[in-house]
Amino acid sequence: MKKNLFTVSAVLIFSIVSAQDQQVQNLKNEASKEVKKDEKQKEGWTRGGVFNLNLSQGASKNWAAGAERSSFSINALTNAFAYYKRGRNAWDNTIIAQYGIVSATSIGTRKNDDRLDLLSKYGYQLKNPKWYITGLVNFRTQFTNGFDYSATPKAKNSSLMAPAYLLVSPGLMYKPNATFDVFLSPVTSRWVIINGKNAGLRKLYGFTDTTKSSVNEIGAFLTANFKKEVAKNINFTSRLDLFSNYRRNPQNIDVFWTNVIGMKVNKYIGVIYNIDLIYDDDVRNVKTGGVLGTQLKSLLGVGLTATF
Repeated sequence: MKKNLFTVSAVLIFSIVSAQDQQVQNLKNEASKEVKKDEKQKEGWTRGGVFNLNLSQGASKNWAAGAERSSFSINALTNAFAYYKRGRNAWDNTIIAQYGIVSATSIGTRKNDDRLDLLSKYGYQLKNPKWYITGLVNFRTQFTNGFDYSATPKAKNSSLMAPAYLLVSPGLMYKPNATFDVFLSPVTSRWVIINGKNAGLRKLYGFTDTTKSSVNEIGAFLTANFKKEVAKNINFTSRLDLFSNYRRNPQNIDVFWTNVIGMKVNKYIGVIYNIDLIYDDDVRNVKTGGVLGTQLKSLLGVGLTATF
């Protein structure tokens, strides 16, 4: 009887230890697994984007702590893309449109956001599947007049097509997946355009001959793009453009960096944060005439969000 009990106990202990060993081995195997990389861009069209509309309103009367008697703001942002992949051909298109106004009793109505940006890239895949011979076109401007409100009286400093930037660039693109790509060109042509209606603004944007409506620059250009759902219902989009003008101070690189984080709360409500950074050595301060320096603009909004 004792011998039988010993045999049964030994079998049970061995089974438990074996099961534990298997569990430990399974955990080790899970821990050692590599993170899966993003899938390659699918054939055909891939489309999507986000639209965000934010509204806010405030009012007060005889408020001892001090407050605006009335205030209202509205901001809208559309960030859309359409990517095409067929065989060795890849065509990427993006459009960003932003506009916003704020109105308050003490300051009146002012614009606080304004941008229109279109980017198109066509690439032909080389033998190495991550590299493409590419042609790129980028156009960037705004919708309405802009003002420097720190000047007295306020001074107009921009408008539709004043300035506008048109960039045409042949080069090479490295695109390992649908999430990230970087494009580099050693010879790029860029036009800074200010229409005749706003000829008085040309000095603010580096025009040495103010009778011309555009200035052509030749230089090196790099653009890097990243778009990914970093967590459930949280999307991050980033684009960095660098341009060096061979004809004028090539060491002073123009920088344009835009970032958008979109967080969806539910089907209709979302939070969006947008931050832009610009440095252009040719852009002048409307009051002093000196180099304007680094430009920063951010927007945080909660409102109606639609993804498509």
